[in-house]
Amino acid sequence: MQSILLFLRQRRSALKWLFLGSAAASVIFDCFAPRHSTHFWGDTVNGFWALFAFVGCIGMIALFKGVYHVWLMKEPNYYD
Repeated sequence: MQSILLFLRQRRSALKWLFLGSAAASVIFDCFAPRHSTHFWGDTVNGFWALFAFVGCIGMIALFKGVYHVWLMKEPNYYD
């Protein structure tokens, strides 16, 4: 497991492009997905749900990273 994490850490830029490519692919797929019926105004906008999920994911990462730094992070010598 450690070797896999080391392998991925050495290839950060490739992982970033892979992630962005998969996000773009999901937006493109959503543009061509058939719409059977609309229940919400976002159903009529091509790519809305994929972009909504991406923005929500980034927002949750930012929120919980802030929560971690405020409430959970301890001083470096806390356990001494």
